[in-house]
Amino acid sequence: MTRSRRLTIVLALNLVLVIGLVVVGISAHSLGVLAAGADYVADAAAIGIALLALWLAKRPSTTKRPGGHPRANAIAALVNGGWLLVLSVLIVASAIDRLIAGTPSVHGLPVLVMSGIAAAAMIVAALILRGDIDADDDADETLSVRAVLLDTAADAAAALGVAITGAIILATGGWDWLDPTVALVIAVVIGSHTFRLLKKVGVSLRRADPH
Repeated sequence: MTRSRRLTIVLALNLVLVIGLVVVGISAHSLGVLAAGADYVADAAAIGIALLALWLAKRPSTTKRPGGHPRANAIAALVNGGWLLVLSVLIVASAIDRLIAGTPSVHGLPVLVMSGIAAAAMIVAALILRGDIDADDDADETLSVRAVLLDTAADAAAALGVAITGAIILATGGWDWLDPTVALVIAVVIGSHTFRLLKKVGVSLRRADPH
């Protein structure tokens, strides 16, 4: 399976899940589910950028660009990582606000079901993407795909955490504060992983700079 085909399949999964996550997040009053839906929108855009980067990287050299587009994939990864950092900050702010002001009643069952479906779908998507990257492959052309793989793996972990939260809320008939708490923890974890990715992208961009 080609790299573009793998990314296209993951893009389709993201778009399908966005609708379900947003609907359930609003109806169930779950910040965790809404955060996942917003993250999947960002991921869909990120995959689109990654596909564009792959297309640019394969274009032949021209008189204006004799070296082609050697930094296309690194720039795509930089944009994707930047979006993830911004999204993490927004989730942290929303979670803190809910913890301080009070968390509305969260409906555990729809949160559990939808987040469980999302987690399973993202695990499948991560496996699809992982098949295109060797364990020791740090080549620049895989950076944009690695960024999408990071997003997808984070999505799977986030959805699983939200599903567990939904199960606890359903079982206890309360503990609504767990929803923003889990969202806060997930945002911090995603932010730390994204920061490490951005450092790797910075090294790649400096290496590709002819000056």
